[in-house]
Amino acid sequence: MNTRWEAYLDIETTGFHPGLNEITVVGIYITNNSEERFIQLVGHKISGDTILEALQGVNELYTYNGHRFDLPFIHARHGVNLESHFYHCDLMHHCWRHNLYGGLKVVEKRLGIGRQNTEVNGYEAVKLWWRFINDYDKVALNTLLDYNKEDVVNLKVLKDMLLNPAKPR
Repeated sequence: MNTRWEAYLDIETTGFHPGLNEITVVGIYITNNSEERFIQLVGHKISGDTILEALQGVNELYTYNGHRFDLPFIHARHGVNLESHFYHCDLMHHCWRHNLYGGLKVVEKRLGIGRQNTEVNGYEAVKLWWRFINDYDKVALNTLLDYNKEDVVNLKVLKDMLLNPAKPR
């Protein structure tokens, strides 16, 4: 039997411009609905090779606004065009078909998808990274990593709600 592996990917960065800003975290949640693994690449451990290695065996890649942000940022910073390696589904476009607009946190709230870490947003994620870099604040790094993990795990919940609506949660 051929097992289909899905990956849910989200990045954290120091800003919006790949020419000026860095990727600080790449979070990847990989599952085939019976097995799962979670990978985070952080700081200097992020490269095109480590991203492709983490995604080895994956058939489908899911993001939220990844077509416009995450994947082009990875391509610009690390020379890997993930859309040429994997089937990519940007869940934001499926949200639009269901009249769900806004960022991931807004959509999660409208759909009742829970979140432990409600205080962190993209701007706060940048500040957490710089607290870690400048002050060696491990609590800030752990908060950032928890935030990123919740993003990618919730992408699977979102995908199941949008694309498998009859499937129980």
